[in-house]
Amino acid sequence: MSTKPARAGTSAFTALLKRLHFYIGLLTGPFLLVTALSGVAYALTPQLENWLYADVLNSRSQGPAKPLDEQIQSARSAVGPHALITAVRPAPVVGDTTRVMFTDASHGPSESRAVFVDPVTAQALGELNVYGTSGVLPLRTAIDQFHRSLLLGDPGRLYSELAASWLWIAALGGLVLWLSNPAATGRRKSVRKLHRTVGLWLLLGLLFFSATGLTWSRYAGENIGVLRAKFGWSTPSVSTVLGTNSPPAISDEHAEHHHHAMDMNMPMPTVQATQFLDVLNSARAAGIDADKVEIKPARDAAAAWVVREIAPGWPTQVDAVSIDPRNLQVVDEAKFVDYPIAAKLTRWGIDAHMGLLFGPLNQLILVVTGLGLALMVVLGYLMWWRRRPVVARQPTLLAAWRELSLSARCALILFAILLGYTLPVLGGSLLLLLVLDLFLTQRAATARTANETP
Repeated sequence: MSTKPARAGTSAFTALLKRLHFYIGLLTGPFLLVTALSGVAYALTPQLENWLYADVLNSRSQGPAKPLDEQIQSARSAVGPHALITAVRPAPVVGDTTRVMFTDASHGPSESRAVFVDPVTAQALGELNVYGTSGVLPLRTAIDQFHRSLLLGDPGRLYSELAASWLWIAALGGLVLWLSNPAATGRRKSVRKLHRTVGLWLLLGLLFFSATGLTWSRYAGENIGVLRAKFGWSTPSVSTVLGTNSPPAISDEHAEHHHHAMDMNMPMPTVQATQFLDVLNSARAAGIDADKVEIKPARDAAAAWVVREIAPGWPTQVDAVSIDPRNLQVVDEAKFVDYPIAAKLTRWGIDAHMGLLFGPLNQLILVVTGLGLALMVVLGYLMWWRRRPVVARQPTLLAAWRELSLSARCALILFAILLGYTLPVLGGSLLLLLVLDLFLTQRAATARTANETP
């Protein structure tokens, strides 16, 4: 039996994959480069923030801590009577400060003011504007928004979704190309070999960043959320509805990366500083035992307070309970140990993507992977620049696709449609890429006809 058709099919698929890998690198390289370098900066924000905001994050006072209500009252005196407390984070360990977050009519929709209090002296050390439901500090917010949207808002999020959508295809395509031709030959094999070697070492990391990055994306992220909800993989949260029929709630694992708006039109009752300590003690009795916790007062009189652990490292401590402020009874609870396995994997994946899961080791892996990806992009452009005449003569996507068998062509079309539906930004950019490839194919055909004409 002849093996020529099979070999021809394999050669055509390799040519198609090589051309697609080239297109991905050439057209998405700038987006991948920006994503990689800004991701490195984001991974280093804990150390940068500890240095930049050391005067408010750290307490040098010695002695026992003042009662929590006295610390909260000091923060309230610093901001005036019109600001409303949205959350309190007691100092987790000696040397840290207590963070009391306020909001008023002067703040933007995702903005609040954090007052940092020395727990030993109960004196306000300073204040910073923080963002979102998680109270992210200004430096991390700026780097995060640049990483996600180039500071362009929702339209800018297309850039990061484009990079995440194509990264896994580029990584797996590079692996297949390496398996089909593991030996790098030619005059410039050192650059090509370095590009391939770095890609192999970073393969798992690149696939991980692509998958977790897509969960934050605007369009693919919505599809992923629908899929998780359909199969019961969503992360549980505590209900704050006071009554016997409390509906189940779903939490947002991306709160650290999102900046949700706070509805200032919703009435927020004035709370007493002493209530925070009472609610915290009730939550401690219910099993909230992490050092890092956040206490959120109710948004209205018909809702419960929430106390949640905010220690997402390993071991993960993100339990939460809701407390009825009238009788200090537990209304609902969400324990990490009871999360579905998919929700746990999502939580760990998100924290690892942000460099929080394993502390400095996690940060080091992020930095190495980000710098490695940036190096691969630069090497890819260098290879293209040196091999421009050769690349121009290689088969286009359409030319290579025509050499495949009918069944292979149909399978590729179905696979592309499925990907385009699941990952809309990838689908839209693929159509634009095919238009470009069609233009190049026609130009190449025209050039061949001109050369053959006597």
